[in-house]
Amino acid sequence: MINCTFEDGNQGSLRHVTAGCLIVKDGKILLAQRNAGLLEAGKWCIPAGFANRDETIAETGRRETLEETGWEVANLRLLRINDSPNRPHEKGRQNVDFIYLADALRKVGKKDRESAAIEWFKLDELPPDDLIAFDHIDSINLYKRYLKSAFQIPVIGKIPDVLD
Repeated sequence: MINCTFEDGNQGSLRHVTAGCLIVKDGKILLAQRNAGLLEAGKWCIPAGFANRDETIAETGRRETLEETGWEVANLRLLRINDSPNRPHEKGRQNVDFIYLADALRKVGKKDRESAAIEWFKLDELPPDDLIAFDHIDSINLYKRYLKSAFQIPVIGKIPDVLD
């Protein structure tokens, strides 16, 4: 949470904004394994992170993907806005998460210190759900459903039961 003082002198806690990309190439998705010392260490995740000042949400997704995986991406399409204040494993931060679908362009760098490994996974050969960090498996499963039967995106908030 971000603690701040408003113009009227009242204090409050605000939520962080994060963005990431579900990167697609040749029917596979790219996941990063979180490094030791990080929240959810050892688990696999969609490359994502906090939005910087003066940065759009799409720019955040591109930057975080490049930093954590070394891959440049293009053709970003907003898949989901996850604004649940009860996201698991967030330690009270209540991040609002923007998840984009993105096409992998080319590998131009190396993974940063946040990623222990990066790996391309077939959608039917993903790590077990309990080895996927945070609630990223929900966005991955949403994408899998979208491939089976396209529906209007982005999905905002809770994934509707009609998609289950």
